[in-house]
Amino acid sequence: QVQPVESGGGLVQPGGSLRLSCAASGSPFRMAWYRQTPGKQRELVAFVTSGGSTTYAESVKGRFTISRDNAKNTVHLQMNSLKPEDTAVYYCKTEEWGGRYPSWGQGTQVTVSS
Repeated sequence: QVQPVESGGGLVQPGGSLRLSCAASGSPFRMAWYRQTPGKQRELVAFVTSGGSTTYAESVKGRFTISRDNAKNTVHLQMNSLKPEDTAVYYCKTEEWGGRYPSWGQGTQVTVSS
């Protein structure tokens, strides 16, 4: 299984926006974004299923939007009103129904700082 590939990270000021993208192989059932900071567990940010159902972490609701292009097997994470606590490495994860065949991307750094 080919590893998903993330893009779009970078440095942004508080209150700014960034858009992350992830290109996957095949048509995974679930495409998700996680994030991790040093010394902490990786946490779910948001996911979207092939049917378009979405789930968000409470900390990003109303600020982040996950979207999926099934024709291109890509998933995007639009991040608005960014806060310093959003600083993390963001990972894309794909998996099939029932959590089978999970695959992680290499991660992309997002830094929110003035």
